[in-house]
Amino acid sequence: MDNRVALGIMAVLLLAAAHYTPFGLDLSARDPAVQPGDDFFVHVNGRYLAATPIPANQSSVTRRSDMTDRVYDHIHTLLDHAADQRVMAPTDLDGKVGAFYASFMDEAAIESRGIHAIETELASIRTAANVDELASLMGQSTVDFYPSPFLVRIELDLKRTEKYAAYISQSGLGLPDIDYYRKPEFEPVRSRYRDYAASILAAAGWPDAETRATRILDLETRLALASWSRVEQREPTTQYNPVTPAQLTALAPQFPWQRFLQGAGLDANARLIATQNTAFSKIAAALAQTPLDDVKAWMAFRTIDDAAPYLPAVFANARFDFKDRVLGGQPEPQPRWKRAIAAVGGAGCSYEPHSCFGTLKWAVGQMYAEQFFPPQTKAQIAAIALQIKAAFRRRLEANSWMDSATRSEALKKLDAYSIKVGYPDSWLSYRGIYQDATIRRDDLIGNVRAAAAADWAFTVSRSRGPVDRSEWLLAPQENNAYQGAFNDIVFPAGILQAPSFDADADPAINYGAIGAVIGHELTHGFDDEGRAVDSSGALRDWWTANSAQAFSSRTAKLGEQYAQYEPLPGLHINPALTMGENIADLGGLSIAFDAYRVSRHGHAAPIRGGLTGEQRFFMGWAQAWAGKATPEQIRLLTTGDPHSFRSFRVNGVVRNIDGWYAAFQVKPADKLYVDPERRVRIW
Repeated sequence: MDNRVALGIMAVLLLAAAHYTPFGLDLSARDPAVQPGDDFFVHVNGRYLAATPIPANQSSVTRRSDMTDRVYDHIHTLLDHAADQRVMAPTDLDGKVGAFYASFMDEAAIESRGIHAIETELASIRTAANVDELASLMGQSTVDFYPSPFLVRIELDLKRTEKYAAYISQSGLGLPDIDYYRKPEFEPVRSRYRDYAASILAAAGWPDAETRATRILDLETRLALASWSRVEQREPTTQYNPVTPAQLTALAPQFPWQRFLQGAGLDANARLIATQNTAFSKIAAALAQTPLDDVKAWMAFRTIDDAAPYLPAVFANARFDFKDRVLGGQPEPQPRWKRAIAAVGGAGCSYEPHSCFGTLKWAVGQMYAEQFFPPQTKAQIAAIALQIKAAFRRRLEANSWMDSATRSEALKKLDAYSIKVGYPDSWLSYRGIYQDATIRRDDLIGNVRAAAAADWAFTVSRSRGPVDRSEWLLAPQENNAYQGAFNDIVFPAGILQAPSFDADADPAINYGAIGAVIGHELTHGFDDEGRAVDSSGALRDWWTANSAQAFSSRTAKLGEQYAQYEPLPGLHINPALTMGENIADLGGLSIAFDAYRVSRHGHAAPIRGGLTGEQRFFMGWAQAWAGKATPEQIRLLTTGDPHSFRSFRVNGVVRNIDGWYAAFQVKPADKLYVDPERRVRIW
């Protein structure tokens, strides 16, 4: 047996044996040799980290990944049952889910169909006579595997909040971040990316694959250098630039916008917002300066790349080898049934282009919520969320650096927030999304296309009507949360599991884990990005200059702390990229700590496991972030993820909270100690 396979099996057994006390802490994970004040993350999680290897089919192992595994196990049961219907082209939702799942699991049929499964796309690219025809295909990236240098999404119009708008953003990159194209340390990755492009073009029979792959990398490098960085994209006001189709053409005349918008299925009178607008002309110029055959090769490569998970093994394995092994350090792919669940149910979605593309995630979400998320859990979480919201109100009212005008607007915005827990209150609109989609047991690629077309048709149709503020962007099975444009905070059922939340756990653990995440999401509406949106959801800076200056001076001090942290030797956290999330972590834990103390109504918490309530609270936060990753994955996350790496989401936060010092008797000699006057206090 391969050693990594053996380690993966061992990891499963160790995770299964993880012992949570009745009050919700895994005390066996603690490392008593490490003092809380020296490394709180390791003090709480050290033995778990040492005893739990990263499985061969993962690039990390975390308590959160345990939660996702439980979701996958539950969905696996549902999909196996749904697939037993064995109807070739079912009309009911459960049957469609089962047929989609069966089509992914039928490897023999996928191998038999081969690259011909996407011959329609490749032929359209191959026979395009000019850039105009290619631009029409690029517009179809909303419903098909085609790539595009511009991404279209439909969201709330941030200055006409009673309507939707079509936002057009930069896109077109196959590597994770523009740094991968321009920094010397990523040269080996760029070389492997070029090799990957050459290999799948050759496997698809595309001519002159080696030369084309070199030119594809050159084109994407020019697109990357023309694009805004992730830090530049953190400023909302610079990305709201309404344009008419004529103004879009004037902005970047070298790109056939009319054909692109038609391809995307947008109405001629659709309201358009150009986001990274100053990049558009440079991106268009980079494309215009590229020979037509090279643009075709780029489109063919990226089409095959996006479709690869649904194609024969030669393509799927090549994609895994680069995307997961090279970029993430993951030696082996996930088992096929897990990949099928991601394909059908979208349980591993992100906000990247084509993530959750072509899934039946809302149909799977309803099945999951009805089976595995009881209404009483929804009510219990909602009650905690209201306590967190009330604690934030008290902190805003007592805030020392906000002036009265800004504080008044902040309280107004907080009152406007809605809290959505578990799953949508009504499934009516979501059930209709896939009603007309034809899903077959023998056509995996066709199923992806059909689901994507159904999703986009629903999105476009909805955009013509009134704004639906009950809308969810994440399906119930997703292990994530967000603060949205509707002044809402959303917590799907997938994140509402131990150790983030346990209905039977000690309140200290729940407040320290999910309570802090609720506070985290709330504060996003009041950070350096959230301050640009007011209580109605409109793009308007409601801060006075004095409050903004006071806020900036405090966040600068937090940035100085985070700039010192090194997830890998020589690799520092970029506080300009992670600032919003760092602020939210600090604010969320501080607010949740207040809410927990108020929840005791003046009574002392009982001692449990030899720990006070305050100690259990902070340990709940640290336990929820337990985990480790491969060096490749850490580098990938630190380069492009706005969240700091896990250990710093714990150590970087607690050292700024007075209550943590009191709970664990942290002294000046301890490594995490910060003098009281230098501790950062924002919310």
